[in-house]
Amino acid sequence: MSVASGYRLSAGGNHTCTLAESGVVECWGRNQFGQADAPLGRYRQVSAGWAHTCALAESGAVECWGSDEEGQADAPSGRYRQVNAGWAHTCALAESGAVECWGRNTDGEADAPSGRYRQVSAGAVHTCALAESGAVECWGNNWDGRADAPSGRYRQVSAKGNHTCALTGSGAVECWGNNEEGQADAPSGRYRQVSSGGFHTCALAESGAVECWGYNWFGQAAVSTGRYRRVSAGGLRTCALAELGAVECWGNNWFSQAAVSMGRYRQVSSGWGHMCALAESGAVECWGRNADGEADAPSGRYRQVSAGEAHTCALAESGAVECWGNNADGQADAPVGRYRQVSAGGLHTCALAESGELACWGYNGYGQTDAPAGRYRQVSSGWGHTCALAGSGAVECWGRNAEGQADAPLGQYRQVSSGGGHTCALAGSGEVECWGWNEYGQTDAPLGLYRQVSAGRHHMCALAGSGSVEC
Repeated sequence: MSVASGYRLSAGGNHTCTLAESGVVECWGRNQFGQADAPLGRYRQVSAGWAHTCALAESGAVECWGSDEEGQADAPSGRYRQVNAGWAHTCALAESGAVECWGRNTDGEADAPSGRYRQVSAGAVHTCALAESGAVECWGNNWDGRADAPSGRYRQVSAKGNHTCALTGSGAVECWGNNEEGQADAPSGRYRQVSSGGFHTCALAESGAVECWGYNWFGQAAVSTGRYRRVSAGGLRTCALAELGAVECWGNNWFSQAAVSMGRYRQVSSGWGHMCALAESGAVECWGRNADGEADAPSGRYRQVSAGEAHTCALAESGAVECWGNNADGQADAPVGRYRQVSAGGLHTCALAESGELACWGYNGYGQTDAPAGRYRQVSSGWGHTCALAGSGAVECWGRNAEGQADAPLGQYRQVSSGGGHTCALAGSGEVECWGWNEYGQTDAPLGLYRQVSAGRHHMCALAGSGSVEC
């Protein structure tokens, strides 16, 4: 998966993920199972499966998120060199060169043979790996010959959907398996990389051009002109990494998986159905749900962005707060003033003025905008309640408290995050403490020392000192 510089990309079933030079993973597209909710951390590789995603952390550990109905996101402990997410199973290449697989195994696709390998690729119900000798070995479902690897020496293998393709030592592409849509009809030529999609295949020519063949109903095999460094064929779309570092996608776009503006970012904020990020240039970019205009980010330069349920607010370089999206309760009516931080909640918003005082506006049915007087260091707007970190380090909360989410414990903290019906705070020691609604285990904070905590509507995540994310 690695490239010399820029983004590394992986097109999955209906979502796409990229890995920035900084090691940050960004995903977009369908997110029914959380497969596009990339955790914070620094990674070396990312692989998008059908409804789950896995990434290789800098430590060598594999982390997965998204659908886990078959155990495909239950990554084992250990240190690995590569990971590949398939339909409902995942395989990884251990540092020893052994292949380990987990998840669905109805056809033996997770029964990795013993041996030492250089690369592994998980398909729908079969898996292929490149042995140290250069031979390709496949196992699992072989209904249409997708696991019948030919003899020879290869440089790379790609097993997806119901066919497999491999790159020979001379640069030729060879494919086998299902060919109903012509996805196994590899053209002649010399290539640097090959990627098998659902019913189509794409390859990167030595010239830098991308060539695709097979099923093209959504335009996934209709290539954009240009020169590229990497290509990834997904279910019904294709994405490629241009020479200048931009990611271009074409084909099916039902879930916005083929539409994204790529770049380098300083901060990201997840809303209810949309996400926003602060680019290094200071521009705000948003994507996802946009029924109320919450993703229609204005032009300008900003210092921070916060995505709420159906509205978004950002802190301009001047210190002014600007909001857009749903404003049925006045949650987007930002008052005039100069601020240091803004937090968009469910139907209300709060901001921290330069003086340290709080200002809140929007829906106040639970008293969530009744900010107390005083000077604070940080504020966090939840679904129906608000919490703030006082100068002393104490957490104070107000608003809805039916689940105890506003019952802040005594103690000194470094940061607070308000979720749907619960709240979490980072103690001075680095431990996480949570309180409130716990139907989904969202207040069961793990033991350990952390650098930051973030509470969602029904879950929570924390950034460990190692840089890994635990949720």
